[in-house]
Amino acid sequence: MDILDLFNKGGPAMWPLLVLSVLSVSVIFERLWFWLRILMQEKEIVERVLDAATENWEIATEIAERATDQPVGRFLYAPLRLQRGDAETFRLALESTAAEEVAGMRRGEKLLESVIALSPLLGLLGTVLGLIQSLRSIRIGDLGTESTAGVTTGIGESLISTAAGLIVAIATLVFYRLFQSFVVNQVKVFNKAGNDLELLYRQSPPDAHKSTSGIARDTSRESFNSPRKRGKSKFTQTPESPPENTAQNPNPNSAQELENES
Repeated sequence: MDILDLFNKGGPAMWPLLVLSVLSVSVIFERLWFWLRILMQEKEIVERVLDAATENWEIATEIAERATDQPVGRFLYAPLRLQRGDAETFRLALESTAAEEVAGMRRGEKLLESVIALSPLLGLLGTVLGLIQSLRSIRIGDLGTESTAGVTTGIGESLISTAAGLIVAIATLVFYRLFQSFVVNQVKVFNKAGNDLELLYRQSPPDAHKSTSGIARDTSRESFNSPRKRGKSKFTQTPESPPENTAQNPNPNSAQELENES
């Protein structure tokens, strides 16, 4: 039989089944392309970021920033872009970003679930409607005669919608379970990569070397400046001016007395 002929014989329930099948196929192809790009690049991104983080956190941040078009790149870049933060803030950034990315990976699952639930019911509805139409023309007096020969044909044609609904539901269910397994695998990858990155952060924080060098620089500056300040306060004092009495003649009448004595 031709597909168009089967579609016409399936009854009115075939039209909603066609719409559901088109929606299911579109979501399946979009998700396949999405997961194909992720599975091909995520391992390399994680390895490069972790290797760079063991030596230089700035390089690791740049690598993660260039990979933000991938979920794992955005996941690793979220805590690295923080200017300052402790280990608890680092972990919270990882957890919040992981939850957001996993929710994005589940996009389209609700539609696939709806197709899986509605397709068999629509097929069953089409079969029931076909049976009603076929049995409506049967008369008790015509049983066993040639006039009831077409009833079996109508019953067989009414089962086409049930078969179509089951085919759509089964095909959608296969890909739905496949995508769910991908999501579970990504959760494991995120947990491992996040734990490794957090462990590196706790062992050697990015600001540890900067803070120690800054403290040493401040102490050395104080050690050099303090004697200078003390010396300046000691040696820059203005000398005391001699008393005015010493500048004048201590014996103003000495010359007159000498003259009188003479």
